Amino acid sequence: MGYRGQSGGRRGSGEKFQKSSHDKAKSKTQKNKSGVKYAPEETAVLSAEEVAQKTLNSLEKLGSQTFALSPFSQYFDDWLVNLRQVVSEFESNTTVVADEVFVKDRIQTFADVEGELAKRRLREAELELAARTLAESNHLLVETDVQYAGQTRELAAKRKSDTELLTKSVYDLEEEIARIGKMKTSIFGFTKKAKAKKESEVTQKLNAAKTELDIALQNFAVEQEKLHDEYEKKKQATIEKIQSLEKEIVTIETDSSIETRKTAATALANVVKALLQRKIVPPQ
Repeated sequence: MGYRGQSGGRRGSGEKFQKSSHDKAKSKTQKNKSGVKYAPEETAVLSAEEVAQKTLNSLEKLGSQTFALSPFSQYFDDWLVNLRQVVSEFESNTTVVADEVFVKDRIQTFADVEGELAKRRLREAELELAARTLAESNHLLVETDVQYAGQTRELAAKRKSDTELLTKSVYDLEEEIARIGKMKTSIFGFTKKAKAKKESEVTQKLNAAKTELDIALQNFAVEQEKLHDEYEKKKQATIEKIQSLEKEIVTIETDSSIETRKTAATALANVVKALLQRKIVPPQ
């Protein structure tokens, strides 16, 4: 009885042990399954031709890019940064091996476009200055008209003031001659000889007054003509300057850098294509 009891106890222990071992094995299997490490999904590697085509597409977009508003030079720096980035990404790609010819052509192309854009920047600054000068010239033209009108009024007032006394003197002398002409003569009173002498004296004074008045009027006419000539000369010079400035700034709202940027993008595209050809086509 005692032995069987021990045997029964051993079988129970064995079953318990076997079950425990199975569970552990199962658990380990499940753990292994849940902990399986999958190989990372491989990223497609672009060929040199595909990288080049991507670069060419980007260069074409940059070459045809238009800028919205003037001054257009405000966009130059960002455009150059984007252009450099596109070429840099191509050159740094692992499938691309840039040779000396590529590097030399790339450097030269960037130097050319930067130089041309620098000229465009200066030209645009000149046009902006011309536009401001045009506005000032238009204002000067209005001021010239106003100034001439004021000077003409002042001269007319001076002419009236200066000739008023001379005109009155002429009028008074003419009246005196008329009175003398109406005076009766007699042998014992106001003789003909005295009358003639008086008439002669007053006539001389009248002629002198008229001469003085004529000279004064002529001087004012000369001064008026001189004032008008100076006005016309100044006005004409301002008008010619305005017309010249208008012709100069007629293109201020047009982006003159389009052709320069397009030429640079095309040149870089040719540099990329040439590199690709050198790597694909074996030397003869």
